[in-house]
Amino acid sequence: MNEISQFDVVGMDVKTTSISKQRLYLISKRIFDIIFSFIGCLLLIPISIIVKISYMLSGDFHSIFFTQKRIGKNGVLFKFYKFRTMIVNADDELEKILKNNKELAQEYKINKKLENDPRITKMGKILRIASLDELPQLINVLKGDMSLIGNRPYLPREKFDMGVYYNDIVKTKPGLTGYWQVSGRSDTTFDKRLELEKYYSNHVSFKMDVKIFFKTFKVVLSRKGSK
Repeated sequence: MNEISQFDVVGMDVKTTSISKQRLYLISKRIFDIIFSFIGCLLLIPISIIVKISYMLSGDFHSIFFTQKRIGKNGVLFKFYKFRTMIVNADDELEKILKNNKELAQEYKINKKLENDPRITKMGKILRIASLDELPQLINVLKGDMSLIGNRPYLPREKFDMGVYYNDIVKTKPGLTGYWQVSGRSDTTFDKRLELEKYYSNHVSFKMDVKIFFKTFKVVLSRKGSK
């Protein structure tokens, strides 16, 4: 029988402690997600009514909610919820815009978004400036598809563009807010966003989540990077 050295025992103890801390962190984070998202979903009801009335007053009688497939933890796809801020059939319209406008096509290639997106409705612009368009994601948080703090929930078509960053980013659940959002939001390029989110996935901790949580309020109130 091979003898186990003192160094091996110490190594195993350190590894066990690390796993226990990670498990405790994930359990605590999930409990916080459930409590916060449940309260948030209750507040979402009156907000949704106001948004619906606002859309109807502008002559838009389509659904105020936008659903889409997004990439979750470990690459599993999930149904993503958001307030609709664009015209109906926005994806089809985007294809036409990128096909007919080379400048916008180049901008979208770099940032994966358009600064002055012609598809955004008047009400949608208000929702985005106030960061209210993200609130329905609380449903995803309550379901467990997302967390309050995490990386951006990427589109399946963006997987190729994520390149070498993909495997690191999908190690954690996507979040309602995250390290990228409090570090520039719309002011950062797509590649810079990937770098920030890779860093989060590889350095995730309770302390880091708390900092992001409180910094989010500062960013939202200052409207920095919101478009």
